[in-house]
Amino acid sequence: MAFALLFLIVPTLQIVIGAFRDQDGAFTFANVLHLFQPSILSAYWISIRISVASALLGCVAGFFIAAAVSIGNLPRWMRGPVMTFSGVASNFAGVPLAFAFLATFGRLGLVTVLLRDWFGVNIYAMGFNILSFSGLTLTYLFFQIPLMVLIVTPAIDGLKREWREAAVILGASTPQYWRMVALPILWPTLLGTFALLFANAFGAVATAFALTGSSLSIVPILLFAQIRGDVLQDPHLGYALALGMIVLTGIANGIYIVTRSRAERWIK
Repeated sequence: MAFALLFLIVPTLQIVIGAFRDQDGAFTFANVLHLFQPSILSAYWISIRISVASALLGCVAGFFIAAAVSIGNLPRWMRGPVMTFSGVASNFAGVPLAFAFLATFGRLGLVTVLLRDWFGVNIYAMGFNILSFSGLTLTYLFFQIPLMVLIVTPAIDGLKREWREAAVILGASTPQYWRMVALPILWPTLLGTFALLFANAFGAVATAFALTGSSLSIVPILLFAQIRGDVLQDPHLGYALALGMIVLTGIANGIYIVTRSRAERWIK
């Protein structure tokens, strides 16, 4: 309770109050109204697109990995290393992750050079750029996919063998079982995890700032510029930007909590 009060509730209240204060401390709606400027709306739109793309790709890839280690034909010993790696990778972000992807997919990165020298494929000539929408989405997938694996694996483990056997007895094929039995049961978990991954990507700032700097205008970078910048400094506009992020991530986390509770009730 004390930890949540000091590091979550009080800072959040300070942000909310600061969003409705001017430089002199007087009450105002101007900061919130400034969120509707074209440049700020564009930053929100880019952040939403990146979050949706990384969350969707992370859900798809993570689901197949989780299914493979849970009910697939992979050797059982692979489950432990996959889950251990997922636990580590889901928390690997910030400057180290940005540097790792620059060293891998940068213009002189390892993969970029290997593709160019060994296979004659120049990904940058084809339009790829690590300092872009696609590059940042790819980087986010490094922690989005493992997080999906960690969350969805217990849900897949909860699928009872009797359900599969009953479907087979009634003449259902494997695609029919997944479409009519398994996926409807897993749907609340999948939807909730998508919302959680969206919130996870939407609030990421260290990785995006370290990777792209100011070349990609997303909300966390714009917020950083307003709070700490030398030219664009306007802390109260930064509070308003943070308030918008709190609202969006709060909605996403609310969806996750509701769907998670429903999924747990269905599994029981």
